[in-house]
Amino acid sequence: MATGEQLKALVQSYAEGDESRFLALAMQIAAHEARQGHGKLAQDIKGLIDKARSTRHERAQLPVALVKPRGELVDLFVASYPTLRIADMVLNEDLSQRLVRILDEQRARAKLKARGLEPRRKLLLVGPPGSGKSMTASVLAGELRLPLFVIRLDSLITKFMGETAAKLRLVFDAMTATRGVYLFDEFDSIGAQRALPNEVGEIRRVLNSFLQFIEHDASEGLILAATNHPEMLDRALHRRFDDLLQYGLPSDAQILEMLKSRLSILGEVEIDWVAAANAARGKSYAEIGRACQDAAKTVVLEDRPAITTDDIVRALKERPAAND
Repeated sequence: MATGEQLKALVQSYAEGDESRFLALAMQIAAHEARQGHGKLAQDIKGLIDKARSTRHERAQLPVALVKPRGELVDLFVASYPTLRIADMVLNEDLSQRLVRILDEQRARAKLKARGLEPRRKLLLVGPPGSGKSMTASVLAGELRLPLFVIRLDSLITKFMGETAAKLRLVFDAMTATRGVYLFDEFDSIGAQRALPNEVGEIRRVLNSFLQFIEHDASEGLILAATNHPEMLDRALHRRFDDLLQYGLPSDAQILEMLKSRLSILGEVEIDWVAAANAARGKSYAEIGRACQDAAKTVVLEDRPAITTDDIVRALKERPAAND
């Protein structure tokens, strides 16, 4: 029979989701059984391994990314594979141009590096809730066909209190191992000014560790830090980032563009666009988007042919304003 160490390693590789190691260990066990004279058992195990590898190969042909956090990283990351594109966002001209520039530099990073130049990849995103910061992370990942990893700061700070520097090192090691878009959302929870009187010592140590890690980071992916409270951030952070992207509430023109784009999902509409835009004024991109979805769902549920002004105005009034 397989040794105790082999069985332990087999279970551990399964628990960590390391399929390659799991199959390699299973093959070792098959070989061990063959040496023990258990030819039939060894052959059965090898047959199961061959079948598993065949299934794995078939899965690999599917257009689905298979990168997943493993081991200790499972509690620190939420991984996804966005398909959003920059055309899905409603942006002001300046912000749109800056995002396009970031994408252009990333796509030409080999060309830039050959001349001793580095593409922008460490970005600080600031602005009110629902203004498009998290969506930007999804768009960058979708445009560059990279996985998006959202760092779970609650796990980093509370679950591993006293070990946060070690866990933060794991995060930056993962950045080096896997190219992706890494988002530190609600970044002010670890990036607050070290001089603030209510900051606990542990949080200050986390910030100091972050400053060191990002300063020396040489990975190939993008590092994004998003915050609703830029005034709380430590000044030392700003010079560690390549670019600062400022987000705000949509202008009247952007509100109108967004409403027309989102409400065309059902084709026919019967809307007074001026009245709808007035009802949306003062609300974030996210809340306007949710209101459009609510209006569309109402029409579908009531089996009506078109979205009306009343549908969208009512949905918008149910959504909070940005300063609520």
